[in-house]
Amino acid sequence: MAQPPSGQAGEGLEDRLRNMIITNQGPSTEPQQGAVAETQTVVDASGQKRQKRLNQKERRQMSAQLTIPIDTRPQVLPQSGFRTHHHNQNQHQRQTSQNPQNQHNQQHRGHGHQPQGSGGGHFHGEGRAHRPHSATFRPPNQGQGVPYTQPRHQATRSYHGPMATADHMNPSAGQYPVDTSASALPSPMRPDLQSPRFRNRPPRSPGHQSLGSGFGTTGEVLAQAQYLETICNTVIANAEIDVNDIREKENFRARIEMVARDVITQFENSQAGQQWFPPDSVQLKCFGSLMSGFATKDADMDLGLLSPLSRPQPEASDSPIPRLIEKAFLDLGLGARLLSRTRVPIIKVCERPPEELRAALVKERENWEKGTEDEVDVEEVHDEVEPPPEGEEAQPLRGSEGQPSAPAIDESEASTPEQLLEFFRQDGKSLSNYYNAAKKVLRKLGGHDITHSNISAMKPEDIELLNRVCLAFVQGLAHEKVRDTLLNCKSLNRYDLLVTRMPRTLFGVLFQIEGQMLVESWDNRKVREKDDYLEERAKFTLERWKDLLNRSYAGQDPLAYQKELQNFVESLKRIPSIALMHLAQGQHEPAAAYHKRAHKLLLELGPSGTLSDGDPILSIVIRRYIDGIWNADIQQQVDEFSTTQDALTLEAVARKHKSLQLAHDYERCLQKGLYQEPAASLVKCYIALLRGNRNGLMVPLPDESAELMSTIKQLGDPAAKSPNQPRDPYRDRLEFPKSGVGVQCDINFSAHLALQNTTLLRCYSHCDPRVRPLVLFVKHWAKVRHINTPYRGTLGSYGYAIMMLHYLINVAQPFVLPNLQQLAPPPNPNMTPAEYEAAYMCKGYDVRFWRNEEEIQRLARENALTQNRDSIGQLLRGFFEYYAFNNHRTGRGFDWGRDVISLRTHGGLLTKQEKGWTGAKTVLEAKDSSNSATPTPLNTGGTPGIPPPPTPQNVNQPASQEYKEVRYRYLFAIEDPFELDHNVARTVTHNGIVRIRDEFRRAWGIIRGTAGVAEGELLEDLSVAVEKRDREDFEGLLRELHGGVGV
Repeated sequence: MAQPPSGQAGEGLEDRLRNMIITNQGPSTEPQQGAVAETQTVVDASGQKRQKRLNQKERRQMSAQLTIPIDTRPQVLPQSGFRTHHHNQNQHQRQTSQNPQNQHNQQHRGHGHQPQGSGGGHFHGEGRAHRPHSATFRPPNQGQGVPYTQPRHQATRSYHGPMATADHMNPSAGQYPVDTSASALPSPMRPDLQSPRFRNRPPRSPGHQSLGSGFGTTGEVLAQAQYLETICNTVIANAEIDVNDIREKENFRARIEMVARDVITQFENSQAGQQWFPPDSVQLKCFGSLMSGFATKDADMDLGLLSPLSRPQPEASDSPIPRLIEKAFLDLGLGARLLSRTRVPIIKVCERPPEELRAALVKERENWEKGTEDEVDVEEVHDEVEPPPEGEEAQPLRGSEGQPSAPAIDESEASTPEQLLEFFRQDGKSLSNYYNAAKKVLRKLGGHDITHSNISAMKPEDIELLNRVCLAFVQGLAHEKVRDTLLNCKSLNRYDLLVTRMPRTLFGVLFQIEGQMLVESWDNRKVREKDDYLEERAKFTLERWKDLLNRSYAGQDPLAYQKELQNFVESLKRIPSIALMHLAQGQHEPAAAYHKRAHKLLLELGPSGTLSDGDPILSIVIRRYIDGIWNADIQQQVDEFSTTQDALTLEAVARKHKSLQLAHDYERCLQKGLYQEPAASLVKCYIALLRGNRNGLMVPLPDESAELMSTIKQLGDPAAKSPNQPRDPYRDRLEFPKSGVGVQCDINFSAHLALQNTTLLRCYSHCDPRVRPLVLFVKHWAKVRHINTPYRGTLGSYGYAIMMLHYLINVAQPFVLPNLQQLAPPPNPNMTPAEYEAAYMCKGYDVRFWRNEEEIQRLARENALTQNRDSIGQLLRGFFEYYAFNNHRTGRGFDWGRDVISLRTHGGLLTKQEKGWTGAKTVLEAKDSSNSATPTPLNTGGTPGIPPPPTPQNVNQPASQEYKEVRYRYLFAIEDPFELDHNVARTVTHNGIVRIRDEFRRAWGIIRGTAGVAEGELLEDLSVAVEKRDREDFEGLLRELHGGVGV
């Protein structure tokens, strides 16, 4: 990429960096430029010079005079009530980045690069202020930095391809003075933090205690930081990639690069008619963590295929190159599979696939050539919904959940939206499946439900469509009484919904249906509450529910009304007599968990014990328990058992249920061939023992049962095995094993921007030696907590790297990293548009940033890029604290529901409304079987556009063209640094963001309680923890069934 001519950008950049943070570099024998003097030379009455110690006021005045803001963000916020135009630099950048000619012209007019000290802060309505920073701000309670002599982390050996080792990989480089004695007390209140956006936040301090200054004393905070420092050092020491692994990966890259060159050259020569095509123009370039400096020993290799002279380009939808390369790899004996349903075409490659896997891959390739490829989309997941309150576990409603889903809506006769809504019926669907069907209908009609992020963007026609779907959702209910009651209540008044267009949410209507189903069971209950007080309290809750349904102004704040409905439904579920009416075992719910719920209801409704004439509640609970057993055969056997016992207890019935359920689970595992001899024979003997329990007491074991029970415990709980678990919608039968297959890599056919992102991250890793261990630690934490898998609805490692960089650039005070995109050298004003496009644009996006790696490394060695002296532990503490809190609710932390992380932006944050990312969007992806094409948004009517005619079939083209709906979610929003319309977190589903936020809160809770926490608890592997818990539960079940004898 072209660099600005000398004498223009270089000098300007040097001027902007000259005064960077020299006052906070620790002790030095040389006088530091910009340092605040502790004494002053004065002339006394006799005319002699002497040193006078400055008082506190004089030192503050001198410090203020020497404070030179080098950050381009504003230093002082406007007074309350001040507003500026909503059109700002970020919007200007978004507009011009798509048009190089316009951007070039804007650069000539002086808008391309904002001069230092010009502000650049923009405010979008009341309280929308970016967080200002001064690179030289130093709170009075900040002590002098104390340099250390050993590096904080191991020198990186991350793979950088066939290139020279960077300076930051030198163990002797990067020694950084860290202030280990920084006070945990907040710094004095600053006027730039008094905007409405920050008025609820305590002032920040360099130790990041501003968010949590009330959460611990100075000693506690330092102990928490030391705890994180210790485990971070352990992680980094074990995360280094081996030199032999680097060499092995590079050899494999060079090998498959030659194969790709031969395939593309042969294709261009024979079919494209380009006899002059140079093979060396085809390259497989490494990008991602192996090139950015954030790689670990188990990192796979990301490769980008570049063939600039190919026409069409390999990533184009009509290019046969990806399929040709896939076939060449398979013929070579490699494992190769083209993923055609990803955002961009990707080939997954492994070096030594097992024979069974390779045969399956070859078979899939043959099916594609025949036009019979069978691809299955993952199941629909919930979007934009809130989880139940913490501590509450959602349980199915009796008669609504656990039923087989009815066939999909028959849309063959529905040619208009009115007919589609008219045919919309629940039929045999469970309530949750019926709700999912309603969401699909709403999306098909071009609408979406109301959320916090999109409510202000809803148009009257959007509200009308949503209200029509809400009414159809109620009208199609199978429960007639519930349907009639809801249609007659004021909150669902047809006039208000369709004429005055008072908005309602589909999710809120779901709560109305669920709550009314609970209320309808009140009159049919067979048990009253435990005493008169609880009975009257339950009646009062029901009366309030009726008032809530008949609230005439429900549409004035639909989201608040939805939340109120949700809370009331949870209150109704907690009424024991109603909960008993809906007691039912979930399809995959363990018998022990089901018994626990039933026992809790028994204690809440009355005494427990042996059945007698004076204890009718016990018999009712037992009857409901038996009727609610999921498996019909087991239910019948337990029912027969209950009729043969004179003194029946809930424990006896549950023990019989558990023994039969365990036997059933073992039988399913045997049918699927999970157990081999001699274990299979022992399992069959154990099944006979479980089924032979006739009296509901302990299951007796034979005298010589040691071998039997040892085998049973080693095999583990059969309920946790795949035959007894729900189908995993993300499971891929052709997924490569994680180990034992040699080098694995992903070949991306549209990696141009990814290569730019990699360079940006590598430059950030050069800026400060603390960056790499911080990012590696967070990536490792996300991995062991199982929240780093995009195809399972969570966030990828790249997203966590951006989250850490956002914290270090925009949240930590003083900042740890400068904003490299804000420090991009200005372009040469004499450039032509074509030259500007070639130098600064990639795929239509502006990719300018300060990318002089040698200069960055030099300044980093001189400690000239930051004045922040916090330890790695202090920075990690601040990171977890920042993301553990929700700014919207607490006034501090990251606002997960409204903010977009934007590294390029002043302050690092945009709103979802600014980006237009206010709700999930559905697009049509028109593509052939070999590649993905550009997504096409659905039109407002929801009817897909007429697809183009299919291309003729030949050996290099797919059998037919395909179209599919793709969901772009914005539950969590991270703007790509360059591709501004791409949400890095678009794969995060509702369940995924709940898990991510729960893990941040868990981590922060552990950090706050460091004094009583084991060292490995924060990084406890979730799969290991779940396996340990399941094993303990299973051993407890065995002790319950056999009384501890022989177990």
